[in-house]
Amino acid sequence: MNKKRWYDYLWIFSTIYLILGFFNILFAWLGLICFFTPLGISLIKGNKAYCNKYCGRGQLFSLLGGKFGLSRKKDVPRWIKSPYFRYGFLIFFLTMFGIMIWNTYLVFAGTENLKQIVTLLWTFKVPWQWAHHGTPISPGVAQFAFGFYSVMLTSTLLGLVTMILFKPRSWCVYCPMGTMTQMICKIKAHNKD
Repeated sequence: MNKKRWYDYLWIFSTIYLILGFFNILFAWLGLICFFTPLGISLIKGNKAYCNKYCGRGQLFSLLGGKFGLSRKKDVPRWIKSPYFRYGFLIFFLTMFGIMIWNTYLVFAGTENLKQIVTLLWTFKVPWQWAHHGTPISPGVAQFAFGFYSVMLTSTLLGLVTMILFKPRSWCVYCPMGTMTQMICKIKAHNKD
């Protein structure tokens, strides 16, 4: 039997993150750990250790889809694995992230009011007023949190859907962070040659 290591329990962090953001949107800032850590590891180490060991979301999907049997365990379709889809999704994801940053800037600049909304699948606006209890800093801090929580919640929902339809960690096939870290690793390997 494999001995559990500390990082085998990072799925708890992903779960707590989503719960905390439901009650207080400012906790969404903690999601930046999941954004910068994989990039940092791939830049420093030149590998995908984050994706393979430390990704709490991937662990959560493995647990739900594998241990709890919520996955059909079917192979991911070839079109999802294709570079066209993966890089296209990355471009789409970065575009949506850029729009989120722009909206945050507008609130920081005072040209827009705080929108207490979480957007699911970048389309459906869900009022989320109960999760904002004010901030002593700029409302832009909360605006970023609403936007970032939207990104994290949407990607979790997409991951859950693909987990159910296909293998438990199907999200990992087209995860934007995984695609970016893979690009970094390829560039680093190429530069070593």
